[in-house]
Amino acid sequence: MPYLESLKVFVRVVELGSITAGGRDLRLTPAVASNRVKELESRLGVRLFNRTTRNLSPTEVGKVFYDHAKTVIEHLEDAEAVVAGFSDTPRGVISVTAPLGVGRRIIAPLIPRFSETYPEVQIRLRLSDRKVDMFEDGLDVAFVLGELVDSNLKLRKIKDCDRVLVAAPSYVERFGEPERPEDLLRGHNCLLLRFPRSPEYFWTLKTPEGPRKLEVTGRFDADDGDVLTEWALDGRGIANKPRFDVARHLASGDLVELLPQTPPMPASFGCLYPHRKFQDPKIRLFVDFMTSEARKRLEVL
Repeated sequence: MPYLESLKVFVRVVELGSITAGGRDLRLTPAVASNRVKELESRLGVRLFNRTTRNLSPTEVGKVFYDHAKTVIEHLEDAEAVVAGFSDTPRGVISVTAPLGVGRRIIAPLIPRFSETYPEVQIRLRLSDRKVDMFEDGLDVAFVLGELVDSNLKLRKIKDCDRVLVAAPSYVERFGEPERPEDLLRGHNCLLLRFPRSPEYFWTLKTPEGPRKLEVTGRFDADDGDVLTEWALDGRGIANKPRFDVARHLASGDLVELLPQTPPMPASFGCLYPHRKFQDPKIRLFVDFMTSEARKRLEVL
């Protein structure tokens, strides 16, 4: 078992680029993770990493060993998944990610309910509006809102979610209400969700002539959708949000819907997971439960 644990540490250190990050991902201190790597190098009699004060990178033999070590771990996980299928009690860890707003309001409330039914399964939830790499980040399931195409992953679609353009009444009073889509390009501050490699540098509105892309601009942006909502509530600009995410603010009148005749295109909501993961009973049970319950939850929001 210690050797297998050392293999897992080595693989995550290579993928995350540092001993600290690799250890943290496996719930180990940097000191323990470092010792596991050193023990592995001692056992193999080779140096697996080139180390400097600022950089850690696998040696040539480290790169070769990584490919084989990752295959060994994957085969072991597959074997454990097959054996788990004969057990009435699924157990183990599921690493999950979701966008911030969806995660807080849809996914997080459902996880304790799943855990009540399957108490031997541990859920590690990570929330971020940034685009994630499931393989690099060691994730089992990713809930996504927006573009769902990924040929290397299996998709379970949950629901198409309506989007709305919203602003505070105070903003509309100061800057006027846009009457046509092109008005967004003149004299309005659009609040943008942006981060490295973000695809949302434009808004696509649904018009009688078909989808229309607008290269909207704004004086500030953020990589957290909830920050955009707060800015909109404070009268700082116009936000493009899933309707469920701002429904309570629309109901209270703290936000008003703009351009309802030409709303943003709906966003697909679903979950992604690697094909091979679905043979693991705990992953299959989790995906089935979460997609069904998330769909129900969205229908009442």
